[in-house]
Amino acid sequence: MKFTDSLALAYRTTRSNRLRTGITIAIIALGIAALIGINTAISAMSQKFMESFSSLGANGFSIRYRQWEVRFGRGSLTKEDNKKKRIKQSSTNKPIKREEAELFKQRYEYPAKVGITLGGGGGATVSHGNEKTNPTVRINGVDENYVDFNGFVIDHGRNLSVLDIETGRNVCLIGKDVVDKLFRGNGERAIDKIVRVNNISYRVVGVLGPKGSTFGQSLDNIVLTSYNGVRRYFNTNPNASYGVAVKVKDVKQMEAAIGEAAGVMRPIRKVGVTEEDNFVIDKSDSFVELLLKQIGWLTGAAVVIGFITLMGAAIGLMNIMLVAVSERTREVGLVKALGGTRKSIRQQFLLEAVIISIFGAIFGIIAGILLGNIVSVLMNTGFVIPWGWVIAGVIICTLVGLAAGSYPAIKASKLNPIDALRFE
Repeated sequence: MKFTDSLALAYRTTRSNRLRTGITIAIIALGIAALIGINTAISAMSQKFMESFSSLGANGFSIRYRQWEVRFGRGSLTKEDNKKKRIKQSSTNKPIKREEAELFKQRYEYPAKVGITLGGGGGATVSHGNEKTNPTVRINGVDENYVDFNGFVIDHGRNLSVLDIETGRNVCLIGKDVVDKLFRGNGERAIDKIVRVNNISYRVVGVLGPKGSTFGQSLDNIVLTSYNGVRRYFNTNPNASYGVAVKVKDVKQMEAAIGEAAGVMRPIRKVGVTEEDNFVIDKSDSFVELLLKQIGWLTGAAVVIGFITLMGAAIGLMNIMLVAVSERTREVGLVKALGGTRKSIRQQFLLEAVIISIFGAIFGIIAGILLGNIVSVLMNTGFVIPWGWVIAGVIICTLVGLAAGSYPAIKASKLNPIDALRFE
């Protein structure tokens, strides 16, 4: 019997037992869908992380105080390690003050831009005339470099000036969502208008271009004003920490720029010669790498879930193939009596198992990609297809089919034709 004949016969046989075949395909598809779906979602999240947290690009880094690392650390330190670390840094582990951030910006002479930020919270209400936003607008205190550092574009008006920052006067930039709500999308009409942010009057000097959303949160629902203004009205916490960002012209200058930044910041932060830095310098993609490393555990979970499900599917498939051998004993005897070889019979049963597995893989891959891309839709990223896992899924299912079908196929090929023909 030719291979094509065996393949055609195997396909017809699987079609003749639709309910049994369908149930087995569904079990296999479930395992592959879990594997592909979770990894598709992870790919979408990774893509969004890169877009959201690498706004400074490869030629930028930020400076923050160490307490943030302890609080949101990698989870690899033991309680005793954390205790020692806290004791060692208790005298110097303090937030970055406004004076320190401004002094760094003044003293840092490397050919690079320095930006200072201060968060003002995310529950503000902005109003103009009879129009009013929901209390979800985010207020950021920034300087003149924030727009460039974070990939914003000014559609109308101008950026905040150095004088705006130094005096802390009540001028602001507003995002597209705020413009849509208060000015019906007419950004040009918003320029020089007075808006009230939590009942504090601000003059709009610029309108930001659309940026999209990340993790279901809009990046356009924002008001930018000077960090001095935020310190005065929105973030009066005396222990608030200021963010410092640096962007160099060429990625080749990064290491030198980071080295000089550390040298400038240590005396500002009053770090002793024998003491560790009480601040952390992060490259723009280091936070992304940390998050992706944590998310990598999801990949492991997906593999475990998929493996367990596929093991169950393999056992079910083997059971079905053994039942098929019992049901078709007379058929096997007839084939042998007509000259069929052990190889052709073994081949036919193996092909049946592989066909069922591959169909399971196809349906599972389609379902997994569709389910995983729900995350893509929510995060506003492009359609994601994890080709590596798709190929792996097909290979895994083929191996499952071969493994589950081997014993039944061998059993069928060893049947005695005389006994098989007499089988009732």
